[in-house]
Amino acid sequence: MFKRFLFTLVLIGATFGPIPEAQAVNPWAAIIKAAIKKVVKAVDLMIQRRQNKVIKLQNAQKALENTMAKLKLEQIADWVKKQRDLYKKYYDELKTVKAVISLYFRIKEIAQKEALIVEQYQKAWALFHNDKHFTADELLYMQKVYTGIIEQTAKNVDLLTLVVKSFTTQMSDAKRLEIIDQAAKQVDKVYDELTTFNNENKRLSLSRAKDELDAKVIKELYGID
Repeated sequence: MFKRFLFTLVLIGATFGPIPEAQAVNPWAAIIKAAIKKVVKAVDLMIQRRQNKVIKLQNAQKALENTMAKLKLEQIADWVKKQRDLYKKYYDELKTVKAVISLYFRIKEIAQKEALIVEQYQKAWALFHNDKHFTADELLYMQKVYTGIIEQTAKNVDLLTLVVKSFTTQMSDAKRLEIIDQAAKQVDKVYDELTTFNNENKRLSLSRAKDELDAKVIKELYGID
């Protein structure tokens, strides 16, 4: 359905020329941003729960250590022997929980970069769309490029959503890590492509400045040094 919408969008653009911003890819951008917020909220909740578990495990571990400290020297050896497995259980579980929390933070980091992509697209398109230094054909081309970027971003958000849901399913850790790595590589690629594309358009607009005053306005508009 998403691809069908994007195809229709491009077809309309090719037939009638540039579409006003409010009718272009922005509606989908808003939907994607809402999906990203849900992912971040879900991850934050999982992080909070895991951190609470860390506190409980640390408290349990500390209690064991305090008990050992109160024992007499001759009792320690026997106590350690009896409690070794329990202590190891706490330690291993604490290590596992901390590793999972690290994974959650990585998912959140990827999601936040996805949100940054959408925000930078929206900001750039709003400026380029109203920049008289671009032709209608150039704006249409930009629109198509941004459509592809938004479509890929939507796919990446789907991957993150799948990973978040995977913590309540039987997905293996290896498969989960594979999806996270895939999403991370894709979001970095899209972010770099978007940044390069935006910078190229800014330089193009500047190269078409009519005079020094016009060039100054363009530099201020796009934050060009």
